[in-house]
Amino acid sequence: MPRVLEPPPFTLVEPVTEVLHGVEITDPYRWLEDQDSPRTRKWIEEQTAYTRAYLDALPGRDLVRKRIQALLDAEVISDPYKIGSRYFFHKRGRSQEQPLIVMRDGIDGTETVLIDPVRRDGSSATRVGIAAISTDGHFLAYSVRDSGDDTAAVEILDVNSGRVLPDRLPRGQLRGMVFHPNGNGFFYVHDVSGGSRPHYRAAYWHAFGTEIDNDVEVFVAGEDPHLYLALATSQDCKYLGYIPFTVGDCPTTEVFLHDLEKGTSPRKIVNRHPGIFTPFFLGNELFALTDWEASNLRVVRINLDHPEPELWTDFVGQQATRIQSLGVAGGLLFVSYLDNLSTRIEVYDRSGRTAGVVACPPLSTVNLLTFQLESDSLFLGTTSYARAPEILCYHVPTGRQEVWFRSQVPIDPSAVVVEPVTISSKDGTEVPMLLVFRKEHRLRVRPTVLTAYGGFGAAVTPQFSAFATFLLEQGCLFAVANIRGGSEFGEQWHLAAKRSKRQNAIDDFIAAAQWLLDTGRTQPGKLAIAGGSNGGLLVGAALTQRPDLFRTVLCMGPVLDMLRYHKFDEAKIWIDEYGSPDDARDFASLIAYSPYHRVQDGTSYPAVLLISGDADTRCNPLHARKMAARLQAATTSAHPILLDYRPRWGHVPAQSLTERISALTDRLSFICHEIGVQIEGGFQFQ
Repeated sequence: MPRVLEPPPFTLVEPVTEVLHGVEITDPYRWLEDQDSPRTRKWIEEQTAYTRAYLDALPGRDLVRKRIQALLDAEVISDPYKIGSRYFFHKRGRSQEQPLIVMRDGIDGTETVLIDPVRRDGSSATRVGIAAISTDGHFLAYSVRDSGDDTAAVEILDVNSGRVLPDRLPRGQLRGMVFHPNGNGFFYVHDVSGGSRPHYRAAYWHAFGTEIDNDVEVFVAGEDPHLYLALATSQDCKYLGYIPFTVGDCPTTEVFLHDLEKGTSPRKIVNRHPGIFTPFFLGNELFALTDWEASNLRVVRINLDHPEPELWTDFVGQQATRIQSLGVAGGLLFVSYLDNLSTRIEVYDRSGRTAGVVACPPLSTVNLLTFQLESDSLFLGTTSYARAPEILCYHVPTGRQEVWFRSQVPIDPSAVVVEPVTISSKDGTEVPMLLVFRKEHRLRVRPTVLTAYGGFGAAVTPQFSAFATFLLEQGCLFAVANIRGGSEFGEQWHLAAKRSKRQNAIDDFIAAAQWLLDTGRTQPGKLAIAGGSNGGLLVGAALTQRPDLFRTVLCMGPVLDMLRYHKFDEAKIWIDEYGSPDDARDFASLIAYSPYHRVQDGTSYPAVLLISGDADTRCNPLHARKMAARLQAATTSAHPILLDYRPRWGHVPAQSLTERISALTDRLSFICHEIGVQIEGGFQFQ
């Protein structure tokens, strides 16, 4: 049994004290925010060695790796596009480190590899993705990303000749790209990394064969760190929509319409509309998904000649359940809703009349994958806790639905049980939770892993994962709590844990953990919690508020210092969700639950594995670094506080197959060891 024989590496305490809204705040590890300083790099090296010594000695690692490799090393297809008779998609075959971009001629035709990232530069860390395809399928724009970095370069392939064009966008964030139908160039919005004016937002026209530096500026939104710009286009590129939007405390959206046929200057048709407002074209008509006078969202039609908001008309009215996503195919609009954690898809014709429904399996997630008006096929991605992802093809003219791709992951779906339960939160709110386990383990008191998300109106719905599948096979219970902060039960469910009400989500999660113990589903010392991103904030808050409840915590890519989160990278865009520490009212709620500030010296904390890396520019890795140092200094338990930190890891899931197998082996070995799971092999389903 591995034990931490030595204390963790020494971390210098260098207090920085400041007064915020009359409250004195001392930060002992502010120096760890400087990611590139020599002493931070030395500290990271020492922490990495400390963590590896522990993880590499865990028992059963070889069995874990073998099973995880079998679960992950299966053929995967994703992101299909149908352009005429051509199908474009990502495909990773067995033993391939990264997905390829592939084209198939006809639904059962020959496949051609268009872009192989490993052959392109010899690195398994390079990932490519479909960014845009011309309406005739002649040109393919694809992103080139280094590992988990949020930024990417953009290259263009002439599909017919197989030639990569010299026209290329440098590393940055592509926010919109539209090929002109005449094939002579494209419009784009691309925020270049490291530019001299990082907040200058503009759209450009690039003519093929010319230098990027000579591109024509066709629209300027402004220069502001809270401002961004997106593009939308009509089907035939008659209209180009420029969409400036602001983020932060009071997000707004504008729309400028550029009539490319007439060549007139762009005219404003929507002025600083507050809240959610996502415009899109169907043919040459403009629509928008909005929460204006509709907390659960609606789709409105906007008359281009009379675009005043009071003249907008309902195309899809608000319902009792919240719109989750939209799809377009065959001239129809497909709208997905969530009912009792199952997807419902309704169909609307161009006049806004209902035109049927698309059948969806219960207790499954169904994602709309197509937004192409002229396509006769709608692709649907389906998944559940018991079934690996599939892609269904819905043929719009006939309504026929068939499996387009089925992943051959070696599992037994019939062995998995999903049991809905309801728990009562601190304030009496009824919170649903799904318990997932194998049939033969129904009557056991089981080691349990609890997870949730609870933020940004994101609905947590049934998803297949190798992580959960392995735990189920080892006799564990996997519990998923649909806490407040998501949109599983409409926008009110989101608002109930937004900003100053964030503690409600934490209370829901703690109540779910307590219920698992009180009802005998698990027992003290056998309960682990896991979460990533906003879910990392959640488990960090639960860890610091009720350390007695949990034996193990897996905290991935988290936000943990809620008094400084908004000062780094693009995190200021979350102010509307979390609040701003610069606002006295928000400060009071943020300091009350900020995990980094809730750590108490002399407390017996559970085993914790914090995961982050240099390439995470969404949830800056300073959070994981500072939290690891703070917990290591504060805890009185013998349980390890570990930081699994790698330079190439980022927030985008772009690791190679080998890296993913290795990372999941570490995490599962850690959890299973800490909650006392005896690793068993032998799960080789056909």
